[in-house]
Amino acid sequence: MTKELRRLSIVMLAMFLALFVSTSVIQVGQAANLANTAGNRRALYDSYEIQRGSIIVSGTAIASSVPSEDVYSWQRQYVDADMWAPVTGYMNPVLDARTRIESAENAVLSGSDENDFFSRIERTVTGEVQRGSNVELSLDADVQRAAWDALGDQQGAVVAIEPSTGRILAMVSKPSYDTNLLAVHDADAVNAAYDQLTADPSKPLDNRAIEGDLNPPGSTFKLVVASAALASGRYTPDSTFPNVSSYTLPQSSSVVSNAGGGACGDGDTVTIATALRLSCNIPMAELAVELGDDAIRAEAEKYGFNSSFAMVPDSTFASTPSTYPSNLDAPQTALSGFGQGQVRATPLQMAMVSAGIANDGVVMNPRMIDRVIRTDLSSTEGSSSEYGRALDSNLAAQMVTMMKANVQDGAASNARIDGVEVAGKTGTAENDTRPYTLWFTGFAPADDPKVAVAVVVENGGGQGQSGSGNEIAAPIAKKVMEAVLGK
Repeated sequence: MTKELRRLSIVMLAMFLALFVSTSVIQVGQAANLANTAGNRRALYDSYEIQRGSIIVSGTAIASSVPSEDVYSWQRQYVDADMWAPVTGYMNPVLDARTRIESAENAVLSGSDENDFFSRIERTVTGEVQRGSNVELSLDADVQRAAWDALGDQQGAVVAIEPSTGRILAMVSKPSYDTNLLAVHDADAVNAAYDQLTADPSKPLDNRAIEGDLNPPGSTFKLVVASAALASGRYTPDSTFPNVSSYTLPQSSSVVSNAGGGACGDGDTVTIATALRLSCNIPMAELAVELGDDAIRAEAEKYGFNSSFAMVPDSTFASTPSTYPSNLDAPQTALSGFGQGQVRATPLQMAMVSAGIANDGVVMNPRMIDRVIRTDLSSTEGSSSEYGRALDSNLAAQMVTMMKANVQDGAASNARIDGVEVAGKTGTAENDTRPYTLWFTGFAPADDPKVAVAVVVENGGGQGQSGSGNEIAAPIAKKVMEAVLGK
């Protein structure tokens, strides 16, 4: 072989190897990303012929594909669509549109996930019908139904979490919508339905459990302030403040009062424990000013404030960050002591606060996937992970004691469950022009927590400015906790 021919052979071999490596990377390594790239019409058309996997809750499919008599081969169908809409979202092949779990787990459901590569080859060779994998969620159908029914016609949301794992057991948002209307293969009908939903001032497409126009958390945020106080080492539940019936905000002429208009119980002083039990604003405002906004923000962020949480790892199905802003002035810091001013929160976040306290001070990342069941019946299990420690376990135990008192003999009495100790906190948050936003967050059983829950009811629960968190939100939470505990 001549020297020139040898060089040409080496160059050709190198080019062949480069081509082989690059095509292998594209076909295998990047297959999932390419298949799910917006505008990839080839992948879209191929997906029409694949029976999309089911979304399963408590052993029953809540979203599945049934044969259709058109070019798209399969029609997506949802059971109890309104109830599950904030979770499943919808999938429409005509518009190439997906939301929520349908979007977050699209690669798995459509069979284009990289883990299904060899299964796809095998099915192609054997001529078997291509199918996507099933996704089994952590939600409990009975708990979801209890939350849905308990919320009734109210505008609001409910989130229930397993404190030790972060598994989401229920996620309800109202008003909701029928996902089947957005899954049909008639583009004009879908666009008309979508336009009607987006024009609705009640915003049914928002998942109020994790996003939308966030509400001030009201007195439920007192848990974070009390937690910051204990964590500072400068306060105990028995630390006292002057027991007055009005309080002028620092550097301001604005006056704050307690919900009842008087002092916080009897005596010239009031403890943090009593202020929490009776949900008094003034001592918590004074405590917030003493702590300072930096300390409160640091503690709030340990529970998850100012962070977004994905329901499915590495997905856009994620929460809007709850906020405790930076550089609050003294009046705003005082207002934050009872969850007013510029503080905003999702029900998911307030459920995480209760769950963190219940879990010996450790906050878990929320998650919604229990397992992926592939077409060969193998499965991949979901896993739990820690977000971080918000409070030492001994201090968390002190928070539990104060939260139990709140339910047993305090402002959250309507969350009591016969034979079960419940820990909780209510909130009745003021808005600039709208009626109060009503809250409850808590967990049960208090000493062996199985569920942490947060409830938000907007527009005063239909009672204008006379509704309260204990009257409206606490009974909803009670029914959700009872569903988990089998009461």
